Amino acid sequence: MSAHRLLSRRTLSPFAICAALSPFAAHADAVTDWNEIAGQYVVGPPPITARHMAVVHIAMHDALNAIEPRYASYRPQARAPAAASPQAAVAAAAFTTLSRIVPAQTAALQLRYNNRISELPPCPNDQQQCISDGIATGIAAAEAILAHRANDGINSPHRPYTLPAAPGIYQKTPPQLGEPQFAGLVDLTPFAIDHRAQFRAPPNELLDLRSARYARDFREVKAVGDSVVRSANVDSRKSRVARFWPGGGANSNAMARVIVAGRGFDLWQHARLFALLNMAVSDATIQIFDTKYTYNFWRPVTAIRAADTDENPATTADPAWLPYLPTPPYPDYTCGLPGHVGAANQVLRQFLGTDRIAFTYTAAGITHSYGALSHADAESADARVYAGIHFRTGCELGHRLAADVARFVFARALRPL
Repeated sequence: MSAHRLLSRRTLSPFAICAALSPFAAHADAVTDWNEIAGQYVVGPPPITARHMAVVHIAMHDALNAIEPRYASYRPQARAPAAASPQAAVAAAAFTTLSRIVPAQTAALQLRYNNRISELPPCPNDQQQCISDGIATGIAAAEAILAHRANDGINSPHRPYTLPAAPGIYQKTPPQLGEPQFAGLVDLTPFAIDHRAQFRAPPNELLDLRSARYARDFREVKAVGDSVVRSANVDSRKSRVARFWPGGGANSNAMARVIVAGRGFDLWQHARLFALLNMAVSDATIQIFDTKYTYNFWRPVTAIRAADTDENPATTADPAWLPYLPTPPYPDYTCGLPGHVGAANQVLRQFLGTDRIAFTYTAAGITHSYGALSHADAESADARVYAGIHFRTGCELGHRLAADVARFVFARALRPL
């Protein structure tokens, strides 16, 4: 979208100016508002959306810090005019990145953008260019991060999977039998970590099919993740937990908005928080898929149906077994969802300085309340076992890996000046 199509303050009608002064035109703040808008338009598989959300939020962060430098910019920016509107900069940065990421939604995004610009208060008499200066600043920040990530590998997220069937080796899972996906994420350029294998999970006893740990995890997921058992107890806590997390837990941005609401943070603080959160989630996702396609460990549905091949006397085959929820088309070890949640919650923990954060969130028609971020972390791991799609050890290690990534990102990126 060229700059001349971005709505200028000078195009506003008297009605729009009155609307800008009305309390009914207000939103939470520009950053959290565009965070919510981005979540509505950047939809798709979490490994892809994580990267896209990071790009959007880095642009907003860098635009604000070009106006008033408080934190290190991700991509250095020319200093903006001091009177440039922060709200206009945020809106232009978000709109510009989103319209490139989801071009099919440009018209709808343009309407949202125009509405946000029209709601801004008029510039002071001695700073008539404040809105246009803010828009130019946002566009510049957006173009910088878009150019930087133009060839980062996001357009080639898949690669052929050719490993033959064997005990412990991942294969396409029934009933969908979908082609394995996202092996190409190992080549996605990270945002803050040094390289794709920096936090790769080490080998674990789970990967030894004859081990006691494997037998323990096998028996648990077979018992609690069975589609017949869960469907017969659809209103049980385990069934609700399994459905809640895919329905909303993967949207850690929405959870974070609930957590930070009313805490008094300003635009710069919100921009830094959400940029760090999405960078950590994206980098953790790269590490998780690097680990998945390093070990290529089979999923519970394959393991349970083929247990007569694992040489473990403590496991029993069930050729008709199916999980409660569909198995995603990639290997088990380590788990993506607990990693996604673990990375986001670790950034929140670092940012807020405590784990003891109580919050309530509703997803998939289910409302859950937590007394601490760690409670949500643990439940996200439970959810994948209750769904029948992961072994517990992989979920616990996925969370641990992602939390380590988040600590690294928080320590290295967007530091206070």
